[in-house]
Amino acid sequence: MAMMERLNVEALRYAQAVAETRSFSAAARAYGVTQPALSNGIAKLEERLGGKLFDRSPRGVTRTAFGSRILPLIERAVTALDAVTAEARRLTEPDDQKIRMGVSPLIGPHLVGRAFAAVRDLPTPRDLVLREANMQDLRDGLQAGQLDLILIPAVTAMPRFEHRVIDVEPVVIVGTAADDGTSLELTEAGNQQFILVPEACGLTTFTTQLFHANEVPLHTYPGEAASYRVLEEWAALGLGSAVLPQSRLTSPAVPHRPLLNAGREVQISFEAVWNADSALHTDLKLLVQQLGASR
Repeated sequence: MAMMERLNVEALRYAQAVAETRSFSAAARAYGVTQPALSNGIAKLEERLGGKLFDRSPRGVTRTAFGSRILPLIERAVTALDAVTAEARRLTEPDDQKIRMGVSPLIGPHLVGRAFAAVRDLPTPRDLVLREANMQDLRDGLQAGQLDLILIPAVTAMPRFEHRVIDVEPVVIVGTAADDGTSLELTEAGNQQFILVPEACGLTTFTTQLFHANEVPLHTYPGEAASYRVLEEWAALGLGSAVLPQSRLTSPAVPHRPLLNAGREVQISFEAVWNADSALHTDLKLLVQQLGASR
């Protein structure tokens, strides 16, 4: 019988990714596979389980009633598999003194510098090993035990992990109209066109959430910039405006102006995320407390 066949672990991961992103295309990008390959893997999984997990419509991907019962079990199963790998690695690899920290490209150098200073203040001397990667890679690395701690923009929930906001900073608008230094209200920004970067670093998610939460239309340039420097260059060419954390400006001389929401400065939050079951949990908690206290 189909239900007696072994379940494919990759297909379980694909289903978990679709459940988190609510998008087959986003899940495929996160795993570096084609969308047809991901869809085929999920279809075979559904066949073996005996029911559909997702409904697809022009409005997006939603869980079926069957999926709502099964997907939490899949999520727990994948987490348990990752925990087996992480614990085996912890027990078999030499107990070095490293803390492996992943950072989003959106994290400013000032925050990384604070992390190095905080590690030096830990009761047990440790080295800090950095890895910069996109959001999905960082989340996967944390879940698989390849990273001990990640610093990311606080835009996507990670259930079952410890979280703490460690920094906030103002958001600015870059563009040809920004050279007079005046502030811009979010409602006025709805009249402009914005250049975005690929979803991976969290900036586009933050921008989209900001506009949608305040019911402000977000008009986007049809292309995508590959980096924050390109955002600035394209904005200077008049292709549109761009939203950036102030620390990611390549130079203070870049024309920019504060973004306000009802007169208040718009800020982006950054958080530390770590596993409460980590063997380094005590040191990680102290490190995060230091980061939060020194902001």
